[in-house]
Amino acid sequence: MALARICGKPLVDGAATGTALVTDTPLSFWGGVDPRTGEVIDRRHPLAGDVMTGRVLVLPAGRGSCSASGVLLESIASGAAPVGIVISEIDPIIGLGAILGEELLGITVPVVLVTAEERASIVCGALVSIEPGGTIVVGK
Repeated sequence: MALARICGKPLVDGAATGTALVTDTPLSFWGGVDPRTGEVIDRRHPLAGDVMTGRVLVLPAGRGSCSASGVLLESIASGAAPVGIVISEIDPIIGLGAILGEELLGITVPVVLVTAEERASIVCGALVSIEPGGTIVVGK
């Protein structure tokens, strides 16, 4: 049973399903995520110790240097990346990493833009499906 249906804007279009890993704090992949394991290694971040592999990462935006694109790409290559990313601010660094994963590796990690209010409606642990075109279905 769907709890919510959100019509987002795809920044990198695709489909993915996974449990939500949610934060209200921006995250930098560079220095914040281990690209081999998918673990959040920034000890000051609320998700420190959590693993994003196979999950839908829900956050306001990325944070940090342009090197974060390369770390996201490396995590896609190693199989440790989130299956999808939902954000509330256009983030060219996250978008570039996901685009490179698709172009260079043939692996799509959809990135969908939603409002802050829509993002806040997604709770950690909820089943999230991203559909082509940017629709997000949030279930139990």
